[in-house]
Amino acid sequence: MTPHPADSDEPASPPATAEADPKDPEISVILPAFNEEENVGRTLDEVLSYLSSRFASAEVLVVDDGSRDRTAAIVEEWACQDGRVKLLRHPRNVGYGAALRTGFAAARGRLVFFTDADGQFNMADLDLLLANLDGADGVLGVRIRRRDPALRLAAAWVWNLLVRLLLGLPQQDVDCAFKLYRREALAGLQLTCVGAALNAEILARLQAKGCLLRQVGVSHRPRLAGSASGLRPRVVARALAELLSLAVSLHRGSRPARGLSAGIPEPSPSRD
Repeated sequence: MTPHPADSDEPASPPATAEADPKDPEISVILPAFNEEENVGRTLDEVLSYLSSRFASAEVLVVDDGSRDRTAAIVEEWACQDGRVKLLRHPRNVGYGAALRTGFAAARGRLVFFTDADGQFNMADLDLLLANLDGADGVLGVRIRRRDPALRLAAAWVWNLLVRLLLGLPQQDVDCAFKLYRREALAGLQLTCVGAALNAEILARLQAKGCLLRQVGVSHRPRLAGSASGLRPRVVARALAELLSLAVSLHRGSRPARGLSAGIPEPSPSRD
């Protein structure tokens, strides 16, 4: 099998240009995936149908974070049928944040959007984010009615409270996996998190840059197949450790440790 660009344990950091190449797609859609063989095909079908009706050019980057099922094989089949689909792979499970960082690093679109591969979001709601992007650096989805089990809802409430207390973020639904950013807003962010705290880190660093972020209510569906992994003890422990480390780092005004920053490269000087 042909090696994939992200066959590495660390998020990739390809070079970027200061000005968009005319050949760059209008939008990059990033789908992090871990053991989503029952959902990823249906999600890709919905994503591609939506993009065909809205954008002249687009790319869909599926980041397989070390899945042990047929997730990667299914995405490869879609990539053979549709040139907009690209598969990026981690050889082992690194973390949700690492998958997003790999996707951000590879994204060439002038707009960068991400959602989950489990199909719990309605792609048509991206219209709402696009309609509110004018003059903003990003638009964040907020689940109007979150369709998850009670334990996940309780955990999310506690997590959002901790993020507000430790990082001072005003957003209502920090981890909602339905976000749209301008690529230039993400460029140069020095990210450290590889787990579930990455969304909070992105928002905190964009806030520190003075970026304007809007929030828009979006719909949410129950998970139809597979199981979420966000409440596994190892995942929760790492998220809490990353959040505490991030809070200390931001309050001290320190830069990320050398070798840990990655994922969103600084634009290089433009060439005449």
